Amino acid sequence: QLQLVESGGGLVQAGESLRLSCAASGSTFNNYAMGWFRQAPGKAREFLAAISWSGSTTYYRDSVKGRFTISRDNAKNTVFLQMNSLKPEDTAVYYCAARYASSWYDTDQMSAWGQGTQVTVSS
Repeated sequence: QLQLVESGGGLVQAGESLRLSCAASGSTFNNYAMGWFRQAPGKAREFLAAISWSGSTTYYRDSVKGRFTISRDNAKNTVFLQMNSLKPEDTAVYYCAARYASSWYDTDQMSAWGQGTQVTVSS
């Protein structure tokens, strides 16, 4: 069973950058497409970005295109989310997730979620 652990969150000022990491264990990492989500207080969890098992295909939420970049290192069983030009409205708990598929939209079934990492952006 795939297990996911996020890290890299913290408190930053508006305009700064953070890189989140999600380390996977317990199953063959490159059998999974990976995604990032976030949930702000009082709001629904929202999709941010996804990447295929090979890293060749990526998807982004419109509001983060050009600011956030998803990538993966299959040798290290890790997926990353580089976040630039952060805004106060990016404040949320950020989660990584996995789908047992080569590409994110090949299935709608989630295989695993991480526990989340807090990102706080001050103005």
